[in-house]
Parts: sequence; structure tokens; C-alpha cells
Amino acid sequence: MSNLISSVAWVRRGVAQQHPTKYVLDDQELQRVSKLARIELEDARKELERAHKAALEMGQGLEVEDEGAGVEEDGDVKEGGGEDEWVDEDDDAMDVDEGAPQKGVKKKNADDLSEYKLDDYDEEETEAGGLFSNIKGLTYYKDNEEDPYITLKEDPEEDDRAELEVLPTDNLLVAAKTEDEISQLEVYVYDENEENLYVHHDLMLPSFPLCLEWLDYPPVSDSSSRSEAAPTNANAFGNYIAVGTLDPEIEIWPLDTIDAMYPSTVLGRPDKTKAHVPVALGTGKKKRKKTKARAKDDSCHVDAVLGLSWNRNMRNLLASASADRTVKLWDLSRHPLGAEGTGEGGGAIRSFDVHKDKVQAVQWNASEPSVLLTGSYDRTVRTFDSRAPTAGVGAVLGSDVESLRWDPWESYGFYVTLENGLVLNFDARTLPSNLENPSPARFTLSAHDGAASSIDVNPHVKGCIVTGGTDKLVKVWNITDDEDNGKRSVSLVTSRDLGVGKVFSTQWSPDDPLTLAAAGSKAKLQLWDLGSNMGTRKVFASKLKASGKILKEKEAKEGHGGVIGVQSDGEESDADEE
Repeated sequence: MSNLISSVAWVRRGVAQQHPTKYVLDDQELQRVSKLARIELEDARKELERAHKAALEMGQGLEVEDEGAGVEEDGDVKEGGGEDEWVDEDDDAMDVDEGAPQKGVKKKNADDLSEYKLDDYDEEETEAGGLFSNIKGLTYYKDNEEDPYITLKEDPEEDDRAELEVLPTDNLLVAAKTEDEISQLEVYVYDENEENLYVHHDLMLPSFPLCLEWLDYPPVSDSSSRSEAAPTNANAFGNYIAVGTLDPEIEIWPLDTIDAMYPSTVLGRPDKTKAHVPVALGTGKKKRKKTKARAKDDSCHVDAVLGLSWNRNMRNLLASASADRTVKLWDLSRHPLGAEGTGEGGGAIRSFDVHKDKVQAVQWNASEPSVLLTGSYDRTVRTFDSRAPTAGVGAVLGSDVESLRWDPWESYGFYVTLENGLVLNFDARTLPSNLENPSPARFTLSAHDGAASSIDVNPHVKGCIVTGGTDKLVKVWNITDDEDNGKRSVSLVTSRDLGVGKVFSTQWSPDDPLTLAAAGSKAKLQLWDLGSNMGTRKVFASKLKASGKILKEKEAKEGHGGVIGVQSDGEESDADEE
């Protein structure tokens, strides 16, 4: 599973800057990085230079490994793969002339080329009036700027500005991608009108990414003028992505900055000497040393971050779930290093020990800003008020939790997907505080043959959910209330293999009611426009009308089927072949 996309996040239209800024590595940035990474300024300079060099090597793909360069994965030279492999077998093939050839003296080489009179080649006269008779009169210029005959001058900066432009009608999508042991964030632009999806830019990551969460709150990353920055940030907006990785840290990257080499802030870095930078392949370290498990710390995670959730009502709060069995609460308006970068007062503001095993997922309640929902490998889900976590309620499940979602149409309802392929729906008002008591679900849905790895609830259409599983299928469901008996009925609207492999992430678009994104084990992102399917439009027509959404009819292009992906140059869509 070295090639995959583990998580996808949408960015709604109109949020991204129309003209992104380029990353500038100056003295001020070096000082910020050195404080944030807790390393000395000179070390920060070296680390950033090494990161830049590694990024360049990654971009070249290190093709020398497959072209007889004699380099193994660990960077060592193979046996018999030294300098001799770079020398032509024919010793005379690359001989260099050391002077003018002497007349009457033939070369000892068997291949005698004297009959071709190559020595007199330059002395041949061109016929007068020929096509190239006046070639010496032509003047060459090193670039178009100096050529007086070219009146339309090129402006490289203006060309780059046009290529990187993000229109207000465009959506951004962020994918946490790992390919050939290299992890990065790929930022896509989706133009719905043209049905065009392409990679805008990418950001290198130091560790394997596990989860993503978009937020618009600018985190504090500079300890200077801390008191002045707090009230400004409270009302400021931005475009950021929080990333949870195998490292016990949370990195927050700016999406409006091109070629950024270091995140805006890093939450939960306890090591005062470690600086995380991407390292190219072939470092000579085939085996990584195993590190001892660290003791629990209330101020930071000590194991991988598996889930993230940003509070859209209290915008400075971010919740994280970790394999260290804790859920932590972070205040983005506080500097991660504490007062004046001393480390005092930094770190998480709260830590919750509500589970007995790894916490897989966490989400804030949109209607109750202080209420959290968590799911764990201890086969339980918990919902509690972050101000009084001991007074929470929960439910015992029959399998490990894969993902969960609050229902945006019901403040008390939520969905849970399990490793055994089931999807459960609960009413938080009926859950017991004692997990020894039974807690039946409102309904149970057998959604997938393998693990039901992802779920999302449509924010535009009530009772419309999408699930993805390790059986490689993406399924859309319609949930309706039966007025006669008060129960709910669930029906499958459509199902499809989008060619992304085992599905790890499914997300509804924040702007288009029937467009979703899916990604998985093939390191491929696909968009599915359900509005191009007449049957789907018919099923959700009444619900769309009730929610005030107008869905324009779309005709699926031939060979398209409503599936939109990134196409290579000169390559047609192969969605149907998958």
C-alpha cells in the first residue's frame, strides 16, 4: 500500500485567492521556521536547503536507478556497477583529436572515413544565389526581448500568474497522496462548467498523511507581537489545511501559497531538536530504527494522528483523535510554543481519555458547538460535552469503527461505519451513559462486503448519504421517513466502481448538491457527477426542491458517465474501462 490517497477535502468556491502568492525564503521566514521547529537558525537554513534539494530530486523521479546507474535503493553502488559501467566498451570510440590531421598518414582504425573527405567539408562553396547564399547576414539574438522583429514580448511572470489563477467559480480539492514512498498534498482545481479537474500545485510532506481537515482560521505561527495578533486573528479568514500523519504532530499548511517548504504552524511537537523535512530516496538507510513508545502527555500526542475536526462555530478550536487513545483540543489562537516561545502554556488545552483503544475518528456537532462525537477500536462510540467529558453517553458496537458523521439535518442523529461493512444510525438522546446497557441503533444497513471505510452526509439533500468500502464500490443511499409506522426506510440509489481501488475517502461537494469526490488505494482522485444521471435526479427531485436547490439537467458525455478525473496529455478518459 505504498501508492494511495488516504483522505480528500473540498474547499468551497470563492475561498481561495484568485492569484496565489509564492513562497519567499528570507531571514524573517528562517527565524519563524527556527522557532517553530525548535532548532537553531543556522540549522533551519541547512534543513530548508536540504528540503529544497530533496524536493528537486523527488521531482526528477530519480530515474538513474532504472537506467543502469548502478545505484541501489540505499544509495550505494552495486557490485560491478562502478565507473566501468559508464565507459564505452570501445576504447577508441570517444578518442579526442589533439591536433590537425597529418596528410598522408592513415589512421590505424579499421573504419577508415577518409573516402568521405570530411576534412574538406567546410571548404565546399555554396552556389551563388542559392537558398543559403546570404546566411551570414542573419543575426541571432539570445532571447526574444533583444530581437527587434518580435513586437509581442513575453512576460514570464504574467504567464505564471495566468496559469496559477483560481477563479471564484472554481472549487479546490486537497488529496493526501503517497506514491513511491513520497508523501505530498496535491491541490486540485475543479471547474464545474468545463468539467475540468487538474493539479494546481503540491506540497511535500515529511511523513505519511492519514487525515485532512480544511479550516479558514489563520493559526498563530509567529511569537513576535503575540498580544497584537490575537484580536486580529479572531476576525481574520484564510485558506488552510490541517494534516494528521504517522508522526504525533498536526501540520497546518497554507493553500494559497505556492511551493511552501514549511507549514504555517505545527501542533504538538515535543521534540526540541527534531526538524521534519522530506528526504529523497536512496539515503542508505534501508531499515528504520524502532523508537520506544512515549508516555502519555496531556499537552501533545505521542502516537499517530488518525482524525481531525475543525469547529466551524468556535473557529479557533481544532479537535484531534490519536492512536495514543486520547482526544485532544487545540486553540489555534495560541502560539504552539507558548508565551514568547518558551514552551510554557503551549500544546493542547484539553485532553480526553474516553476510550480504551485507538481513537479512529472525531467530529464536532454543528448545532451544539461544544459537543464531540468519537469512535474507537474499542468498538464503542462516545458523544460528550467538551466542558464535561465524564457526563457523556455512548454505544457498544460489534466491530471496530472506521468513520462517523453527525447528521446535519438532525442535531442529535449520527452515522457510524464499521469494519464489518455495516452502517449504523443512532439517536444520541436515547444512548445510555453506562456502556454496559444495550444501545440499539435506529437502523442498520449492510452496505459493503468488506470494511465500510468512509461515509459522508449530503449537506444539500436531506436523507442522502454516500459510503465507500474496501470492496472498491461507492454507493449512494436514499433515507426516507415512513409516516405510517415512524420508521425509516433505506434504499440504494446507485453504486459504481470509480476505478480508485479500495475506497478510503468519499466527500460531497460543498457547492454542488450531487457531486462527490472519491479516492483510494490506486492513488487516484475521481469526481462523480450524479446530476448527469436521470434516475438519480428523479429520486432526489422532491428533496432538492424542498431544500430550495435547483439542479440543472446535465447530459453525460460519451465515455464520460458523469465521472471526471485528471487526464494525461493526449489521453482520453478511462473511467468506464475501470
